[in-house]
Order: sequence, then C-alpha cells, then structure tokens
Amino acid sequence: MAKCNTTALRHRDLKTTRRTVLKSVLAAGTFGVMTSRAQEAAPLALALARLFARTTFADLPPLAIKHAKIILASTLASAAPGSVIGSARIVRDLAKEQGGQPESTIWYDGAKLPIAQAARVNAMLSDAAASDDSDLRNVAHTGTSLTAIGLAIGERTGASGPDVLSAIVTGYEAAGRMGEALNNGRSGLHASIIVAFGGTVAAAKLLKLTPEQMANAIAMTSTTMGGLLIGTDSWAREYHAGNAALCAVNAAQAAARGYTVNPDLLEAKGGFLEVFGKGKWDAQHVTRALGPDWDIVKYMAVKLVPGAHALHSSAEAAANASKKANVPPDEIAKILVSGPSKTSVQYGSKPPQDMIEAIHSLAYFVASAVADRDFNWSNVTPEKIHSPVVARLIGLVEPDPAPPNVHYDWNWGGTVTIVTKSGARFTSTVDAPKGSGPRGIEWSDVDAKYHALMPDSKLPAKRIDEILKMIHDFEQVKQLPQFTRLLH
Repeated sequence: MAKCNTTALRHRDLKTTRRTVLKSVLAAGTFGVMTSRAQEAAPLALALARLFARTTFADLPPLAIKHAKIILASTLASAAPGSVIGSARIVRDLAKEQGGQPESTIWYDGAKLPIAQAARVNAMLSDAAASDDSDLRNVAHTGTSLTAIGLAIGERTGASGPDVLSAIVTGYEAAGRMGEALNNGRSGLHASIIVAFGGTVAAAKLLKLTPEQMANAIAMTSTTMGGLLIGTDSWAREYHAGNAALCAVNAAQAAARGYTVNPDLLEAKGGFLEVFGKGKWDAQHVTRALGPDWDIVKYMAVKLVPGAHALHSSAEAAANASKKANVPPDEIAKILVSGPSKTSVQYGSKPPQDMIEAIHSLAYFVASAVADRDFNWSNVTPEKIHSPVVARLIGLVEPDPAPPNVHYDWNWGGTVTIVTKSGARFTSTVDAPKGSGPRGIEWSDVDAKYHALMPDSKLPAKRIDEILKMIHDFEQVKQLPQFTRLLH
C-alpha cells in the first residue's frame, strides 16, 4: 500500500513540475501574442466554456434562430441521398452490428444506437452527399455535426426545440472562433478539426455540463481530433465528419463523468494553437462577448447546389456569363476563370469519372454550368457528368491570364469570362454564392432544396412535409422525440 502511495505522489509531483514549467514559459512571453492580462486569466478552454455555457435561447437574435432551423432542414436533406452512398452505408452497418444502448435514432433507418455512434453515422450521411452547409470564413461543414449531435443528444435527454437551436448557434460560434484562433493555419489538416469544437460545445450544453466540465471536454477535443486535408477527394472526407461528431460526444460524455485533462491544452507551449496554427492569436478577441454579430448569421452558407462550396460562386458566375453570351456550346472558344483561390485551375483538365470527382472539380462545375446556363442538383447525375458537350467545354477551361481587377470580400469568390469563336467576351463575377449569409438565405430556396433531396430518404411524401413544417416551427417542439420519431 505504501508503494502505491509513493507512486501516486511521484506522479503528482511530476505533473506539478510540468505544469510549473509550462506556466513559466507562458509568463516569459514566448508564446503567441498573449498579454500579461491573458496570462493571469483563466485557461482559454475555461474562458470559452464560461462564455458559451451561459448563453440561452433568449439571448439569440431572430436571424440566428432562423439560420439554425435552416441548418436542420439543409442537413436532413443532404443526409437523404447520403443514406445510399457506400461510405455511409458501411459505417452505418458496422455501427448497427456493434450495437449498444438504444438511445438515438439513425435517420431514415430506424435503428437506435448509443448517442455517440448515432451522431457519427448521421453526420456521415449528410457529409457523404456533399450537399450540406459551409462556413464561408473557415471552409468547414459545421452544421452537419451540430445537427447530428443536437438531434442525437436531444432525443436521448428529451431536450426542447429551443435547447437544440441554442446549442446549434453556440456551437457554430465555438467552431468559428477556434478556426479564427488558428489564424489560417491548420497545416494540411481538414476543417473537421475545428468542426469538432462546435460539436463539443453543443453536446456539453445539451448534457448540461458545468463550465469546468465543458472546459475539459473542449481540451479533450483539442488532443483527439484530426483529419488530413488531402483526403477531401475521397471517402476520407465523410470519415472526418463522422469522427468529429464521435469525438465531440465522447469528450462531453467523459467530462460529464469527471474526466479531466490539462486545462491549458489549447494555449500552452506545444498546445493545440501552436501545433496546428500559426502560433499567434489574441486571447481577448477569441473570448470576446457573444453577439451581436453571430458567426451563424454572418458566415453560414447553405448549399443550394451540390458539391464543394468553394466552387459554387464560379458555377453561378459561369451560368450568368453563358446567359449573357447566349451562344451554342460549340461556338465557345475559351472559358477563363479567376478569383482569389482559383490559381490551381489546370489547362485541359480531364472530365470527372464519377460524382466524387465531379463535386470537387472546378473545371467540371464551370463547364457544366456553361452548357446548361444553370447549375443545380441534376448536374451531378451520371448523364450530366459524362456529357460529351461538357467534356469538350472542360478542355476549354483555363486560368485567366489577365483577370479583371475585382475586389472579393470572400476567398471563394469567382469570375468567369466566356470567349466566343468570334472573339466576343462575356464576364460575370460572383463573390458570395447564393444561399450565403452575406446575400441572405431565403426559406423558399431551402425548401426547394429540401423537397429536391428528401425523396431519397424513402419516407412518405406526407411525412417529408410534416418534418419540414416542424422545422419551420422548431421553437415550438417541447421534447425532441416528437421530432426524431418522424425520421424513420
């Protein structure tokens, strides 16, 4: 017994020494741009937790609430076609075989699994179809994870609609601030690494964790979540989404039971922000008061067409330019593309072979939009992907050698110029795509997306309409099982 006590004391002394060293490093001013006030303040995870934990539904402006409801509709719509994609099917089948406590519903399937597994599977359903939402600033599909986690935990705990909406808005803010703190770093990591923080905060709120418990969950997320950006063009993308949801729920549930970790895992020397970011961040800015500018209002963009959101502005610009040109596709000589993130366009790009390649191909987006003078959900069907007309136009897509002098507020903006065989030029620029916060998001567009995709869920048409009506009035939902029972 004495030997055990000695070992415990040695472990405690080692831990104390390590903490003392880290604190002295911070005090020496060698990390980031932390001020003396920040050094004396609470650890960053705890400061953020105190901020997010006290936010209630009553604190939220109407537009933030509207956008949270739009996320619900958009995510469930995206999950419908995702439910038949092989990646999501494989993980869903594995999760069902492994089983566990029947706590939360798998959408469009009916099986019930433990919260963490249900959240993981449902997040993958939405992400697999690449028809979910994005954060314009951080290029992250935050709403997918928040919806999957919010509905899974809400069903298990009997949370109300306002509880879930509050968790979604707050979680969106948490993910955005962590992405901002990384200062455009991420060193080849997928955006799921910041999405997970939003899910952790949402889960912690719905599980009613104390600020101290939420802080431990946030810190745990910082040391367990990953995902490589290079995997974006394969099934690894949705695997990242599933892991982000799984990590978030696991962290929140462990913290709820008293699991604790280093309180300064975010900001310490060798911590999350230094390892994965650029090592410079402003603690006061990251922990600034919430509102009136909520990330979910300012930066959220809902996909109103399929595929990578970074390509949507260019597709819209291409359709606009094609309408202006008003010539047959065989009269087009060149399609010139420019924009803040469009320098990687290659001459003579090869046509995509399948949906996965198509939804990440800028050349395909532009060529297909020029051919149809539009770009919508039908543009990722096999018929459109393998169109000979589109294949020819893809070969005409080039980086613009003399791009127009255009100011872009958003990194995803795009300009497309069509040059006809007669030498005429027709140009269009789209900065923020349709369905984004800067341009305003209309329920009519979201409803149209919902009705276009939800039939893939195989739910009865009447049920599909009932779900959407309840989403529109989600603040009236008393207990989540009223809603989740409709999803199978």
